[in-house]
Formats: sequence, C-alpha cells, structure tokens
Amino acid sequence: MKRSRSHTVIIEKIKESVSSVLPVTLIVAVMAFTFAEVSSGTFLSFFVGALLLVVGMGLFSLGADISMAKIGEHVGKAMTKSKSLLHVILLSFFVGVMITVSEPDLTVLAEQVSGAVENYILILAVGLGVGVFLVLAMLRIVFGIRLAYLLFFSYAVIFVLFLFVPDNFIPISFDSGGVTTGPMTVPFIMALGVGAASMRSDKNAQADAFGLVALCSAGPVIAVMVLGIIFKPADAPWALEAFPSDTTVEISKSYISSLPSEMGEVALALVPIIAFFLIYQLFTVKLGKNQIIRIVIGALYTYVGLVLFLTGASCGFMQMGYEMGRTISTGPLPFIIVPLGAVVGYFTVKAEPAVAVLEKQVEEVTSGTISRKALGGALSAGVAISVAVSMLRALTGIPLSFVLIPCYAVALLLIFFTPSVFSSIAFDSGGVASGPMTSAFLLPLAAGVCDGAAGSIMTDAFGVVAMVAVTPLVAIQILGMVYKIKVSRLEKKKAASRSDDIIEL
Repeated sequence: MKRSRSHTVIIEKIKESVSSVLPVTLIVAVMAFTFAEVSSGTFLSFFVGALLLVVGMGLFSLGADISMAKIGEHVGKAMTKSKSLLHVILLSFFVGVMITVSEPDLTVLAEQVSGAVENYILILAVGLGVGVFLVLAMLRIVFGIRLAYLLFFSYAVIFVLFLFVPDNFIPISFDSGGVTTGPMTVPFIMALGVGAASMRSDKNAQADAFGLVALCSAGPVIAVMVLGIIFKPADAPWALEAFPSDTTVEISKSYISSLPSEMGEVALALVPIIAFFLIYQLFTVKLGKNQIIRIVIGALYTYVGLVLFLTGASCGFMQMGYEMGRTISTGPLPFIIVPLGAVVGYFTVKAEPAVAVLEKQVEEVTSGTISRKALGGALSAGVAISVAVSMLRALTGIPLSFVLIPCYAVALLLIFFTPSVFSSIAFDSGGVASGPMTSAFLLPLAAGVCDGAAGSIMTDAFGVVAMVAVTPLVAIQILGMVYKIKVSRLEKKKAASRSDDIIEL
C-alpha cells in the first residue's frame, strides 16, 4: 500500500514538472523551426535535455518536500530555542557558507566567468557574503527587526559600492546574488526561517518567516563588488566551449562525460548538509528513527533529481541558448529576440525547481491567502519583462545600471505601500526566480545575442540573472497592493451590511 502511494506521489510530481517544462520546450522548438536556425544535433541534444529536466525536476521536488525543507525547519527551531546568541550567530554563518559554496548554480556561473576571476575566489566571496547576511537574517527573526530596515541598509551599501566597481564587473556582482539562491539553498533557507519564526507567537511572526532569501541575495552582491574593487578584472571572452553534437553518438558522449561532474557537484552540495544535520540530530534535534529514514530517502530523491536536472540543463539547454541567440541577432530580424525573450522568460520561470518550493511554502504559511497560481502569475509576468529588457541590452549595449537602479528604487519605495508579508515574499521571490534555468539557458541566450551583435559579453550579456531577480520584486508587491485594496473593499462591504442589519432591527 505504501509502495503504491509512493509511486503515485512520484507520478504526480513528474506530471507537475511536465506542465512546467513542456511550454518552454515547445516555444524553443517553434523558434528553432522559424526564427533561429540551429543544427539538428543541437536540437536533438536539447530534446534529450528536456526529458532529463522533466524527470529531474519531479524527483527533486519530491525530495525537497520530504528532506531539505524538513531539515531546515528542524534546525531553525532548534537554533532559536538556544539561549546562546553566539550559538545562533556561529551556526548561521557556518550553514550559510556551507550551503552556498556547495550550490550548483553558483558553480555554473563561476565557470562562465572564469576568464575574469578564478572560480574558487568568486565562490568563496559569495559564500562569505551569504554567511554574514544569513546571520543578520536570523537575528532579525529572533529580535523581530523589520525586514525593510535591513533591505534599505543593504541596498544603500550596494548603491555606494556601485560608484567604485569596474563597469564590467557590475553585472557579475548582481548575477552572483541571483544564482546564490538556487535549488539547493532555497528549500533549506526558507524552511530555516519558517522554523525560527514558528517559535514566536506575535502577529508579525508569519511575515518574518520570509526574508531570509532576500537578505542572502544581497550579501553576495556586496561581497563580489568588493572583490571587483580589489581585483579590477579585465574583459574576458565567453568561457564555455560548446559540446560536439553532430551525431547521436557525440550527443550521448557529451551527456555521459558531463554526468560524473554533475554527480560530484551535487554530492558536494548534499553531503555536507546531511552530515551537518545528522551531527546536529545527535546533540540537539533528536528526531525519531522513522523521521530520519524519511529524510535520508528524501535526500536520495533530491540527489538523483538534481543530477538529472543540471545535466539536462548544461548539456541540452546551454548550447541551444547560445546558438539560438547568435543566429537570431545576426539574422534579418534581430529585434525579434526581444518579444521572443519575453515569451521564453514567462515560461522559463515555471521550470525553476526552487519556484515550486517557494509557491508551496507561501501557500501553506499564508493559509491559502496567496495562492500558488497568483504568485506564479506575478513571477512569470515579472520575469517576462526582465528577459525582454535583457535581450534589448544584449543587442544595444544599454548599461545595466540604467535599468537596475530604477527597478530597485521602485521596489524599495513600494515597501511603504505594500503589506509586509508581500514585501518579504517579493524580495525572496527575486532570488528564487533566478535559478539553474536562468543561468543555463537565458544567460547563454543573451551571450549568443551579444556575440552576434559584436558587443561585450561581460558588460552586456551578464546581468540577465540580475534582471530576472529584480522585476519580481516590483510585480509581487503590486500584487500585494491589489490584494490590500480588495481586502479593504470587502471589509467596507461587510461593515455596510452590518449597519443595514442594525437599522432594520
């Protein structure tokens, strides 16, 4: 009976991932047969990658539900139960650095900018940034500090650093903040916040459960900006070489050769988290045997799912994105990539594994007040706009600061008019929307467009992750304002109805 139920859950998760990945696959296929001429080998490799994405996303989603989220929640509760503030600070810093250094998304970005700065230096800088800001995020929950104060402080520092960072390193700095909160980090960090906030009983506890992802996205931006000021890196060419894909044998070899690397990277991401939890379990958490077994099984699902997902994304989607972008930008209708990018962006965010985790947790924490459909729609609309602007930047060379600074200014201003829970979710959503699909497909797409338009890839193509991360901040806060107006009108109608009843009596 249990086996049958388990199989049913897996099938349901696979169906969900099909509904997420299929639209992107169909859109790209239509583009390949109309506007973007790509080789048949590249298209076949993309198709194989799409199949791996479907299976991988389904298994990952299941594993995140029963493993990563539970680990984060239990650790969050245990941390906040501790009376030692030093314990909370040290543990938060350690967890932040450990998870981030292991994040596969960050490795993907680091490989693409390896010509500008060494991989390990970038990864270490981002890890330290997340560690410091996770400490701030946990202390905010413990002491009930408003998220808005820390966000304003963080972005004030970022805007000041803007003046000193080399122009070619600004896009990479913001992209680092976006990729940090990927499929490995988000379930853990969000559950950490939910667990910590559950130990409080005040009216603001629900809203304070969110915001950890937002702060952990700002920390890496500051860290990498400081890195850019120190190293002053020069422009570097596109760092990734395309896989040979002329024949089916070459395609299979490219996937097989990539598999061990992805297995190793995901193992490095998962093993430290599981080991940390088991050690923490011995001394603090004290879960039952069945709960531990369930978490370990969930971790295996997460591992297999993420390996398949990242293999499909890196082998099938990265080359396809670059080739399509370059073909369109050198064709007769280069600006067609702007509306096409909007359509691709709208559906790409639905295929991000961490988005599904966010939507589920938001719906649960808000007791259905914010539905998955409403949140997903706002995210998709925001990402569609951001990808369209990113494609326009890649074609024309518009400086990233011209777009990014006004967007963040509007997002921070909206905090004063939006319910606090919506602001917290909005800033979390920005980091969540920019996951492996963004770095493995949209970034190569922008790089291909930029290369075809003879632009600077570091200045004009990088920054697409940052754009994907910023527009949901505005879109979801607008959703919050609409919700606030609707609630206000409903309350007025109820009050008017009660007044009429009293008059009749």
